[in-house]
Amino acid sequence: MTAPSSPDAPWPVRTVARKVAEWIGRLGEVWVEGQVAQLNRRSGAATVFLTLRDPAADLSVPVTCARDVADRPGLELTEGARVIVRARPDYYVARGSFSLRATEIRAVGLGELLARIERIRRLLAAEGLFDATRKRPLPFAPAVVGLVTGKDSAAERDVLVTARRRWPAVRFAVHHSLVQGVNAAASVIDGLQRLDRDPEVEVIVVARGGGSVEDLLPFSDEGLVRAIAACRTPVVTAVGHETDTTLVDHVADVRAATPTDAAHRVVPEIGEQRRLVDGLRARARHVLTMRLDQQDRWLEGVRSRPVLADPQRLLHGRADDVAALRDRARRTLTHRVESAERDLEHARARVSALSPQATLERGYALVQRADGALVRDPAEVGDDERLSVRVSGGRLPVRVDGGAGAADPADPRGQDGQP
Repeated sequence: MTAPSSPDAPWPVRTVARKVAEWIGRLGEVWVEGQVAQLNRRSGAATVFLTLRDPAADLSVPVTCARDVADRPGLELTEGARVIVRARPDYYVARGSFSLRATEIRAVGLGELLARIERIRRLLAAEGLFDATRKRPLPFAPAVVGLVTGKDSAAERDVLVTARRRWPAVRFAVHHSLVQGVNAAASVIDGLQRLDRDPEVEVIVVARGGGSVEDLLPFSDEGLVRAIAACRTPVVTAVGHETDTTLVDHVADVRAATPTDAAHRVVPEIGEQRRLVDGLRARARHVLTMRLDQQDRWLEGVRSRPVLADPQRLLHGRADDVAALRDRARRTLTHRVESAERDLEHARARVSALSPQATLERGYALVQRADGALVRDPAEVGDDERLSVRVSGGRLPVRVDGGAGAADPADPRGQDGQP
């Protein structure tokens, strides 16, 4: 038993190679499914060399087998064929290479291919890659359309001729790829990713003409399906005839029955669009004419109303109202002024009747002392006191003569008997 390796006691290369060969040798025989990518039958050699590729990954492994295994009757071993290989893993120590030594090779039948495609379909459907919510609408009248198809193929001509006839302004970014064989899926993926990175490309069409199930196998490749699902640009698939269905048809945003149908779907028909525009223009003109006629009738109706036909008519009526109101106001004001004058005359008459002057005019007099105080009693004045007598006509200065004798209050006449 070899001691463990360490920095002080490293293993030599031969030891590592031998241990790797021992580990691989313990794996035993395995059954491997893949696609024949390369096949090399050397003339006179007893060994046949081939490369087995994984259809869903960029991975391959070399396989060697005896000539009688590769040339077994009923087995048509060709490049691109799907096979199941019974082999033992082998590590060649001298070159440090890994390979499979096949003891039996079986061709994958059509039923097995369809079953495998169905398994892949269920797997991808479970991941949600076929959900309708992921489908994106196609742009209307795209300026640039990407096309992945075979070089000088009928599918290319169908798409280009039909699309340009329908919409002459369309431009194409074409990527020619392999559409059949072991490298077809990788070639289509490369073209798809290049066009998806082009900012001018608005929609991508993947087109191929009809063929057998085996011919269309690259378009059911798991890697290609995932590449289409990862595209940011909407993808239209047109693979095979209308009855052919591949896995890319499930993941694409739009599935066209044929390449010609794909051209119909990605660009509009210019004559149809012109007719549509003409119809919309005529409809807009009709609607606008009807609206203008309606507004014109409404305007005529408004103009024919009396208030607008003769605007001064309203002023005439209002002038009469204003004149009537002015007369009414004048009469009311005159009545109130006259009533106020009468009230003032009555008040003036009452005031005059109650005033001292009116009393004086009736023959009464007011006797005042020098300080202006009224004399109400003869006893209040003394002899020779000067008084002022106010009568209606004015004032009379008088002097009290005490010798004449005081007047008797009860007798209106003086002591001499004279009034």
